[in-house]
Amino acid sequence: MSHGGATMVGGASPGSVPVSHGHKLDTVDRRVRVTELVFRILICVLGVLAAVLVGSDSQVRVFFSIEKKAKFTDMKSMVFLVVANGIAATYSLIQVLRCVVSMIRGTVLFSKSLAWVIFSGDQAVAYLSFSSLAAVSQSSIYGKQGQEEFQWIKICNMYGKFCNQAGEGVASAVVVTLSMAIVSSISAYSLFRLYGRNKRQGSGRR
Repeated sequence: MSHGGATMVGGASPGSVPVSHGHKLDTVDRRVRVTELVFRILICVLGVLAAVLVGSDSQVRVFFSIEKKAKFTDMKSMVFLVVANGIAATYSLIQVLRCVVSMIRGTVLFSKSLAWVIFSGDQAVAYLSFSSLAAVSQSSIYGKQGQEEFQWIKICNMYGKFCNQAGEGVASAVVVTLSMAIVSSISAYSLFRLYGRNKRQGSGRR
């Protein structure tokens, strides 16, 4: 039907016909949740790997008939790394279960309080991972290069196997830390988009 040069569609003009963007939003939500799940699984697996590699690291050498054993507990920074990655792996396992349940049910996070808890937890674990990595990196440099000013010898020249295994654990911890930074960004996005949604809904009521 035409009225005043405008075509009426179902009793409404073309300018007033609502356009649905639900499919696009659902696609974005799905991709975000899949990405989050993948990175949380990666953190869980590599966090355990880093903790096991460093926590089981030891080497025995004999110097002048005296047996010397190098183990990860000799360096407090490595103990810190094991604890931090253990916490990151455990926390990520819990979050993996939450993500899987959410995807199975097809639900989207709408609770601000839960979103704040997840965001705060991700931030805390990310900072913990970064702190442990920074501490062990400094110790690794001293172990590899020594410190002539303090007469610290190059430990890795004597305990090569010990340092190589520790290096593999630190490499895994690096990936864990980077993944935690990405996950923290995702949880920040999930949190602050709730405020954007409420703002749009408030504008729609006016």
